[in-house]
Amino acid sequence: MEDQDYVLSYVDTLLDLRFPANHDKTQLTERDILSFCNEFLNAGAGTTTTALEWILANLVKYPEIQEKLFMEIKGVVRDGDQGVKEDDLQEMPYLKAIILEGLRRHPPTHVSLPHAVTEDTTLNEYLVPKQGSREIKTMPFGVGRRMCPGYGLAMLILEYFVANLIWSFEWKAVDGDGVDLSEKQELTMVMKNPLQVQISPRWKNN
Repeated sequence: MEDQDYVLSYVDTLLDLRFPANHDKTQLTERDILSFCNEFLNAGAGTTTTALEWILANLVKYPEIQEKLFMEIKGVVRDGDQGVKEDDLQEMPYLKAIILEGLRRHPPTHVSLPHAVTEDTTLNEYLVPKQGSREIKTMPFGVGRRMCPGYGLAMLILEYFVANLIWSFEWKAVDGDGVDLSEKQELTMVMKNPLQVQISPRWKNN
């Protein structure tokens, strides 16, 4: 493989990691690397599926939003296509807005630490009051250097799956039942009552 074709991966960074001289070992073992990779996979799977359920629950609760999203997708997907492609997602701003609003309303985890200033501070002409906080904010992945490293992948997965699920199926509440958006704290913030819906194929070949 030529150098210009080489892409540095997460595992490469672990293999190259060196500990300080006074540490009891100099490199990560294979067991250490497997543990780190497993942590990434498990952390991403649970939070993403939780977010997906919450977003679909809101689209079922608000069918007019679901229909508006479907019409946006219909305006992008080409005739004869079997589904939404990754390249199509860039042309769907309403889809992205729905994903972000879903994450704002129901972040899978509530682990972002609160921050405050100790005195009134002006930043770019914006006043940050002492011990002040913003009640309306979207930080499901955290912010700054320690934000979730899976942000880009999680957004891509959520946009891709929501788009294809809405493109392929119509989602409705079970007859006589509404959608309960009550929360329950487990490893992630899940729905207290798991989502139950009626799913109807939009196309004959589904």
